[in-house]
Amino acid sequence: MAFYLTTAVRNARMDAITTATGNAALLRIYDGTAPANANTALSGNTLLAELTCASPFAGASSSGAVTASAITQDSSANATGTASFFRLYKSDGTTVIAQGACGTSGAELNLNTLSIVSGGPVQVTSLVWTDGNA
Repeated sequence: MAFYLTTAVRNARMDAITTATGNAALLRIYDGTAPANANTALSGNTLLAELTCASPFAGASSSGAVTASAITQDSSANATGTASFFRLYKSDGTTVIAQGACGTSGAELNLNTLSIVSGGPVQVTSLVWTDGNA
């Protein structure tokens, strides 16, 4: 038999992301191969951009999904490269909360472009996670 969670439990799990991030979380975008998971250290990845998230990070989850509130554009990217993954950090910049893929559509984090240019703007079009086990 497969394992399934109710929508209420899935929403609670997704709301835990908002609680864990606290206020003004940091969204860091990297190039290269993503680490195996959010607990694994970065390995030779270049930080392309850092954006500040809203306070709170998101409103209440719905249908097992959390949708980030508006994320402030990075007006001056740190480096040039191709965005491949991101990490969400507490505002302290040291505590990793989550990691996911970058894309221009259909990814957890969608950007206006994956081609980041040092000194150029970086804009998030959406950041949405949906919990599994529906």
